Amino acid sequence: MPQAAPHALEQDVVSRLARFFPEATPVRIPIKLSRGNGDAGPHQAAHPNDGVFIQNTVIEFGTPREALFAVDRPLEFADRVLVESKDGALHAEASVVAVQYHPETTVVAVRFLKPVPHWIVKS
Repeated sequence: MPQAAPHALEQDVVSRLARFFPEATPVRIPIKLSRGNGDAGPHQAAHPNDGVFIQNTVIEFGTPREALFAVDRPLEFADRVLVESKDGALHAEASVVAVQYHPETTVVAVRFLKPVPHWIVKS
């Protein structure tokens, strides 16, 4: 049986999480993901790796307030991250609001901490 390309599998698992976000629309935005700046909320301690690069990935689905993507490292609910597009148009802090664990990949939805106007454009 032929195997699907790794990207196709990632997109499929992200699409499963996207079902919980009715406004989600497919996008393909390459990003750099880093730990947030340590502005921990009242129930969250600052992460010891704040400001540290996590990995490059691709936002597969987005809403005006959220971005959904897969990573190969574990992230947890309420983790803070910095999302930066390769072209610099998107540079925003976000908090993990949904997580689905799969073998060798974690699918997350992050919500931007501040409004990010026009980061996602529907045609």
